[in-house]
Amino acid sequence: MKYFLIAGEPSGDQLGMSLMQGLRQLDPQAGFLGVGGEAMTGQGLQSLFPMDELSLMGIWEVLPKYRHLKRRIAQTAQAVIDASPDVLIGIDSPDFCLRVARLVRARRPDLRTVHYVAPSVWAWRPKRAVKMAQVIDHVLAILPFEPPLMQAAGMTCDFVGHPVATAEVAGPDEGALFRNAHGIAPDAPVVLCLPGSRRSEVSRLGSRFDEALMRLRDRVPEIRVVLPTVPGVAQMVRDMTRRWPTAPIVIEEPDEKRAAFAAADLALAASGTVSLELAANRIPMVIGYDMAPLSRVIVGLLLRTDTVTLVNLVSDTRAVPEFLGRNCQPGPLAQALQTALEDPLARKAQLDAMDLTMDRLGKGGEAPGLRAARSVMGAITGPR
Repeated sequence: MKYFLIAGEPSGDQLGMSLMQGLRQLDPQAGFLGVGGEAMTGQGLQSLFPMDELSLMGIWEVLPKYRHLKRRIAQTAQAVIDASPDVLIGIDSPDFCLRVARLVRARRPDLRTVHYVAPSVWAWRPKRAVKMAQVIDHVLAILPFEPPLMQAAGMTCDFVGHPVATAEVAGPDEGALFRNAHGIAPDAPVVLCLPGSRRSEVSRLGSRFDEALMRLRDRVPEIRVVLPTVPGVAQMVRDMTRRWPTAPIVIEEPDEKRAAFAAADLALAASGTVSLELAANRIPMVIGYDMAPLSRVIVGLLLRTDTVTLVNLVSDTRAVPEFLGRNCQPGPLAQALQTALEDPLARKAQLDAMDLTMDRLGKGGEAPGLRAARSVMGAITGPR
């Protein structure tokens, strides 16, 4: 069968790669078309255009590039029509993927449509699911509480597990090798700095995270800061951090990133999927996030939950401290980091929440990419 996949950011690219692997396992003759990054192209996808063109978030960030994105939406929809695949699969990036699906549905109402990663209607804009059901037949959910919400809106939905729960993590030996390679003493606290995978996130959060880490270093002088990044923003991160007094170790290679996580004692991270990656590695964390002023106001008015950190939501705790919007400031971030580093009870609360989260996300079960592939195959062949 022929599969048209669309991913718009690094996390979606990883989901797409695992799904492609699962589909190929079930369907050795599978053919892939669409939009993706290095992970998906490594599985044989020829991307219509560079995926990082779509890695935007927030109204203010999107507006300057709206006309260009609109052209890409039309181009992608036409490519779907021309390719005549067996299924269209959007992977996260709903602002782009669902617009493509709407154009395609208008011209090919018979084409099965799947969306991988349910919209966060539990957090804000619950009516999005109803609107999504106009163009999407089936949803692959990565959080266990999402299927009933999607089904209530009129779509079929399977919980397929979260890839982070079954991903292999580096062990202590790799962590020790990372420390040795970078001249980090065995007892020096390693703090990961993770300001996001989008250029807008890095630009907005970078200076605040740097200031928070400088304040932490004033209190804990022996800390070493490591900043893992991704290809789409790597050069921007390197240019920016040359001006940072904290002088982080910037790493880009996936294997080195895995080793850095094994070496880490603490993390300061942007809100998002990375909190689950930190949980899989049992790294206590502090979460910070902000948007452009207009986006912040709108999202603040629509937010329906008191936390957006996935570890807190899946574990049904509030163990991970988070600072959002105007509260995302260096002083509170630094204080929370110090507590997470030095308070045994705070660290234990986080570790317990992380373990519960991984269990609920499918740790020890079948690979999510294969589960997702089975779900896609069922959606293609099953009743509509």
